[in-house]
Amino acid sequence: MQAKAIMTTPVVAIEPSASIVEAAGLMLSSKISGLPVVRSDGALVGIISEGDFLRRGELGTQRKRPRWLEFLVSPGRVAEEYVLANGRRVEDVMTDSVVTASPNASLAEVVELMTHHCIKRVPIVDGGKVVGMIARSDLLRALLHTQPASTPTAIDDERIRQSIVGELAAQKWAGNDLINVSVDKGIVKLSGAIFDERERRAAIVAAENVAGVKG
Repeated sequence: MQAKAIMTTPVVAIEPSASIVEAAGLMLSSKISGLPVVRSDGALVGIISEGDFLRRGELGTQRKRPRWLEFLVSPGRVAEEYVLANGRRVEDVMTDSVVTASPNASLAEVVELMTHHCIKRVPIVDGGKVVGMIARSDLLRALLHTQPASTPTAIDDERIRQSIVGELAAQKWAGNDLINVSVDKGIVKLSGAIFDERERRAAIVAAENVAGVKG
């Protein structure tokens, strides 16, 4: 599946010259936790999220260090933190180094970006313009659409058994020669020598995901 299949459009965005009050209000009214920051020509220049409002002077949550530690921090760094805590415009507090993906990127690539960079959303950019956004909630919706119908399909027990054996054989963690699989009217029984609880749980999950399994 590609990014363009699940990305949210149209994009709710904000300009860098907008106030942080406007940004916060737009997030709340749109029920989103982050906004791409775009110029009037549509070019992406940053991203602002809830996290950028955590260290604010108005809230008394700006960064404070022990006096002795202040001597170890450069004046430039302290000045930067002051702007983040007291800046009035989006461009003052936004993150200007933005991780993006293309509409044709796979979901695996998007998730890798999220996990590697510890981010919650990825702007989807095409031709230098933001055409969509993928947040964790979009991945949840995509996951729901992949789930099969709740009513199990009637499948021959031997076919079910062979499917489970095949799935276990494809997994490096599964010593499939040590796991015996039997199926009776869709009910699966796994037996054998499994000493690692993580492998035992993985074997159960593998069986549960085979079509026709009732329990």
